[in-house]
Amino acid sequence: TSPGTLTRNAKNGQSGPQPGDPGMPMPPSNCGKRNHEKGLAMKYCYLDSPVGRLLLAGDGHRLKLLAFPTGKNVRKPEPEWQEDPNVFADVRRQLGEYFAGKRKHFDLELAPHGTRFQLDVLNALQAIPYGETRTYAELAQMAGRPRAVRAVGAANGRNPLPILIPCHRVIGADGSLTGFGGGLPTKKTLLQLEGVQLTE
Repeated sequence: TSPGTLTRNAKNGQSGPQPGDPGMPMPPSNCGKRNHEKGLAMKYCYLDSPVGRLLLAGDGHRLKLLAFPTGKNVRKPEPEWQEDPNVFADVRRQLGEYFAGKRKHFDLELAPHGTRFQLDVLNALQAIPYGETRTYAELAQMAGRPRAVRAVGAANGRNPLPILIPCHRVIGADGSLTGFGGGLPTKKTLLQLEGVQLTE
């Protein structure tokens, strides 16, 4: 999925300040709730990887969540979710190729939930090439919010689809790894996998 198509539906019809923009309150996430419009329930499966057992969840067609087993953003399936070990076969295949060093770009239909501001940041993240890093200030510039570095950093930290939307490629201005929802060891592993030379 290209940065231009990831959030097209989410942004249509919105104007003016949105919840989650700097200074605006965050709405509760609807990730995991039944999609009443399409009648689709959340399905999930697991994928064993070099950074632990990953939780993959979505409506069975579009992936909405990738969660690590460690770190501050650990997620567990909600009671109403349906486990299906055969779901998201293409996601599992492409992630396997990534961890094997055979894939640098993902071609998947993703459906992250977020405000317009958060989705702008997620789109900017997708423009960071494999094996490269950007600082939070550079990410804010890429997202068109150069003065909102702190808010951009917060949106980066709420990324519901890490690895696929590469928030691990954002580092501190001094080259330090700073924070990561999956834990710093996971962030370090991902960057080293991509050949990034780290200063720490």
